[in-house]
Amino acid sequence: MSAAESVGRAYARIGEAGRPEVWIALRPEREALAEARAIDDRTGAGEELPLAGVTLAVKDNIDVAGMETTAACPSFAYRADADAVVIARLREAGAIVVGKTNMDQFATGLVGTRSPYGAVRDARRLEYVSGGSSSGSAVAVALGEVDLALGTDTAGSGRVPAALQGIFGIKPTRGLVPTLGIVPACPTLDCVSVFARSLELGLLATALAGGPHADDLGGRTWPPEVPLGGPPAPLIAVPSLRQLTELSPEAGRRFIEAGSRLEETGADLLEIDLSPFLQAGLLLYNGALVAERYAAVGRFLAEHPDDADPHVGAIIAAAESVLAHQLVSDRERVAELRQAALRSLGEAHALMLPTTTRQPTIAEVERDPIAVNSRLGTYTNFCNLFDMCALAVPAGEADGGQFGVTLFAPAFHDLLLGDIAARLSAAVPIEAAVC
Repeated sequence: MSAAESVGRAYARIGEAGRPEVWIALRPEREALAEARAIDDRTGAGEELPLAGVTLAVKDNIDVAGMETTAACPSFAYRADADAVVIARLREAGAIVVGKTNMDQFATGLVGTRSPYGAVRDARRLEYVSGGSSSGSAVAVALGEVDLALGTDTAGSGRVPAALQGIFGIKPTRGLVPTLGIVPACPTLDCVSVFARSLELGLLATALAGGPHADDLGGRTWPPEVPLGGPPAPLIAVPSLRQLTELSPEAGRRFIEAGSRLEETGADLLEIDLSPFLQAGLLLYNGALVAERYAAVGRFLAEHPDDADPHVGAIIAAAESVLAHQLVSDRERVAELRQAALRSLGEAHALMLPTTTRQPTIAEVERDPIAVNSRLGTYTNFCNLFDMCALAVPAGEADGGQFGVTLFAPAFHDLLLGDIAARLSAAVPIEAAVC
């Protein structure tokens, strides 16, 4: 299929799906088609473009030249003069931006309902949340509207919606993919994330997006001593079901089955204590670390209080009163818990957890917006605090919806996770699109 045909198919699919809440802004189709024809000319002349014709959705806190960036707050909007680094790299590889997707405002939430542009509904069950904050990006991929989508991930926003939509969500090691041109949520923790129905495409796009940039203050380079793949018999740490108290019985069975599938491929399982991971996760929002969110957009929201989603506004406004010694103390506590977590992992190459707890309905979120949102981050919040990479993998169905697991490893072990995810995903067929 030519790039032009791929773009035409994307716009047709968007029209057929009838899900306007997924998108904040679409590029004019003629503009995307002109870019696609130029790519067809380049490949026709023999140029190698690894993402030629791949259609791309972009979370609307990531700059695309000539388009507004809103972070789901209309009064915050500005027109981007240049592509974010990650966008420039993927476009150079042949990807074509279709539009900007809806999100939890200022990337603060895991539900996908905290947006003035409307709640992004699940791809299959419209009364259920899609997961956030990268809600529109995940649903656009799940619906087959685009091949690939970008999100961001601070607390789990590149993994929770992937699990609830039955697709892959890749959260690389912090600093490997530049965050230049992205509205920050927590600058020391933010990561670009990649959504795809195909593991291979997601990993390829992540690799093409990565690499240092001279202006990226948080950028990191790959250490030469880190292995570039996984061992023949990886040791995978898992918790006991007794510690997974938020899972339903059916979801618990799916988690056990995922471990069994890994064992069938030659992996070994090691049961560990999950306590330090869960304790650290609570600090991300319930402690002083939330001060980073105020540093990012707190002044703007203080000047435009009526423009904030009420729950986002309350979370960020409360962080204004955090004292410096509280932040230092909580960072010390995170370091202590990380050390305990690494001891718990022992010789394990990776950790596998359920990606999230269970999928709530939109009505449940409306009744109890803070607690329901918090539960979705139970098994995700610790990841960036502990400087880990992660990869969310579809793992079947539970309780009428999608179920997924996430693989975690220390920083720079991203390729190891790709190997393990390939073992696991080979046994779980992924739908080409939601019909």
